Amino acid sequence: MQAYAVVLIALAAILAATRPVAAQPPPLESVCAALEAGPARTVTRIVDGETVGLDDGSELRLIGALAPRAIDVGFEPGAWAVETETREELRDLVLGRSIEMRFAGERQDRYGRLQAHAFLIEGERRRWVQHHLLAQGLARAYAPAGNGACFSELVTVERTAREAGRGLWAEAAYQIRNANAPEALLAYRTTFQIVEGQVVRVALVRGVIYLNFDRNWRRAFSVSLRRDDRSLLGDHANDPNSLEGRRVRVRGWIEQRGGPAIDLSAGGGIEIIPDAAGAR
Repeated sequence: MQAYAVVLIALAAILAATRPVAAQPPPLESVCAALEAGPARTVTRIVDGETVGLDDGSELRLIGALAPRAIDVGFEPGAWAVETETREELRDLVLGRSIEMRFAGERQDRYGRLQAHAFLIEGERRRWVQHHLLAQGLARAYAPAGNGACFSELVTVERTAREAGRGLWAEAAYQIRNANAPEALLAYRTTFQIVEGQVVRVALVRGVIYLNFDRNWRRAFSVSLRRDDRSLLGDHANDPNSLEGRRVRVRGWIEQRGGPAIDLSAGGGIEIIPDAAGAR
């Protein structure tokens, strides 16, 4: 009988060891060293999928994780299912609980709201709220102007959710767009989009760096950023021309400048897609 019990215990241990473990947010001490410690507050209300009210009367915008909105697809406010799901997930996670804020740059937006990364206080542990929403496929990563810290970490967790088709990534409305379809991109003016394509030419004009995706740059999709913001280009910051011929994925708000365009300096981001040899 004792031998039988030992076998059962051993089998249980094996099953536990092979059972898939849900991805967990990284520990606070390993998150984005650029973040500056801020105060702890209690969340008293949920404004929307990326904004909460705090016990001192202030509002906090959860930067780096852009929540889906009905306006993304022309729905009436409150009628877009993914928007509602994100708000409810945030409510279940933080309402009535304490969070610790960590700042990545400018601490207030133009509306007077705090803007920070939030960490749910769970005893000695901290759960990164933005990471949680992105992992569930309930937000898209972005790098707001003046607050680009942690962008690469957030893009990584977003990619995992996208490849798994979770949340908003199951919706055609949030698919990655083709840089070689400028007319189609113009239909998304004023909305946040992720666009993928190959950089054909890089130019510097009056202090602005342009990434062009076609020789006919006047009508094609293009990306711009101020020269002072070239750090957004990561390993290519000191030599933007080295991006020519590289395949990239850019994100930001679509505007029209002849053809469709994204201004990275206004709150966008860029990923360099590894080539066949694995170069970055």
